[in-house]
Amino acid sequence: MVFLSIQDAETPGVPPQPAAANDPHWYAAYTRGNHERRVAAELASKGVEHFLPLYSSVRRWSDRRVRLDFPLFPGYVFVRLALPEKLRVVRVKGVVRLVGFNGQPAALPDDEMEVLCSGLARSTRAEPHPYLTVGRKIRMRSGPLAGLEGILLRRKSGLRVVVSIHMIQRSVSVDADAADVEPLSGN
Repeated sequence: MVFLSIQDAETPGVPPQPAAANDPHWYAAYTRGNHERRVAAELASKGVEHFLPLYSSVRRWSDRRVRLDFPLFPGYVFVRLALPEKLRVVRVKGVVRLVGFNGQPAALPDDEMEVLCSGLARSTRAEPHPYLTVGRKIRMRSGPLAGLEGILLRRKSGLRVVVSIHMIQRSVSVDADAADVEPLSGN
C-alpha cells in the first residue's frame, strides 16, 4: 500500500516553512455524487490543471457485457492551483468544497501527487480498495510509482500495493513486482 500523507516530510531540527499562498499546490475537490466527469470537463474548459484517475470494469447486463470507466477515487477530483484561485474551482457546478481542516483547504504533498499522477497515467492497472492504515509497510523502489510508501498485500497471483490518501480516506491497489518493493525499517 502506498500512503500519501497530508504533511510534507520535515527535516529534523528545522521548523516547517509555511507554503506560499501564491504557489500552486495539489488539493482534493469533493464533488457531488457521480459528478466527477462533469467537474473535470468544466475545470478543463476553465484551464484549471486537474487529475481524475479512472479504472475500467466490465459490467454484465442480461443481453451484453460492457467495459465502463469509473472514477478511481469516487467523489473527488484533484486540482493544482494557488489558493487565491480557489474560487475558480469551488464555483464549478458539482464541486462541494476543497478538502481541508478548520475551513482551510489542505494541500496534498506535491511530490507524491506528481508520482501518483504520472504512475496512474502510464496504464498502471489500479482498482479501488477499502481504506487501509495497518499492514506491512514498504517503499516502491522502482516502477511507475517509485518513491511512494504503502502497505503490501500478497495474493496468489502476485503482489499488490495499496495506495492510500489519508486526507480523503480512500485507497487504490496496484500490481507490483517483488523486485520493485523494499520493506521499510521498523516493520
